[in-house]
Amino acid sequence: MKESFFDNRIYYRTNDWKPARITLVFVHGVSGSCSAWRPYEKIFENKYNVLTYDIRGHGNSKKYPNYEDYSVKNFALDLHDLVTFLKIGKFVLISSSFATLIAREYLKQYRETVLALVFTSTEDFEEGDFRLKIMQPVLKVMTNIISLFPFNPKTRGHVDYSKIKNWDWSPERNYADTRNTGLRSQFYTIRQSFRPGQDYELEKINIPVLIIHGEKDTIVPIKNAIAFSKKIKNSKFVKIPKYDHDIHHNAVKEMSEAIDNFVKEIK
Repeated sequence: MKESFFDNRIYYRTNDWKPARITLVFVHGVSGSCSAWRPYEKIFENKYNVLTYDIRGHGNSKKYPNYEDYSVKNFALDLHDLVTFLKIGKFVLISSSFATLIAREYLKQYRETVLALVFTSTEDFEEGDFRLKIMQPVLKVMTNIISLFPFNPKTRGHVDYSKIKNWDWSPERNYADTRNTGLRSQFYTIRQSFRPGQDYELEKINIPVLIIHGEKDTIVPIKNAIAFSKKIKNSKFVKIPKYDHDIHHNAVKEMSEAIDNFVKEIK
């Protein structure tokens, strides 16, 4: 995989692309980086064109000072700018956790470029969900406090997740992510996850969709993911038994096989 920067603001990785191959674009979640997809790069780089990248404020990509900079629309615009620069016609968009919001916004704005969608550990909270009631005021206070501190634009690279015990509430992983991302980027992005009433026009999705969710997810219960899948016509749902929200770290074999089988069907 080759490392590059786009416009001095987005760090990304690609393999040697071949015109006849389908392109897979992987988008990571909050507090992580594209290093979360390293196992999938190795699995797919000889079979598909692969693009992974750091979303804004994360990994080696540019950090921004203001809460408004971290709107889901800005994350989607970054992705559009990157795939346009790389001259990718159509691609399979694979997203995890918070990135499933980016994927939904991207599809809403740039539908013609997406060949198919894969949502993993989907974030979906209905209006009135107790998580929203708890997290919204807490995150508002936290981001207001963080905004009072000086802005540090320094990027901090990537976490090697192969050396960390990954589970939903892993102190080791959460500390590594927070230290690597920084409180400003982390909390400004997390707050976007708990904004209700965002209309992504799911009923209008008419391309192949795969939804993968861990049976033991303690952050977004599997019942939420099942309800989400029912909003999208003809979507395919895959439950991964015994695993939690961190399936992209802990269930690489199961996830990669599900993704590969799904892409084969498209092809």
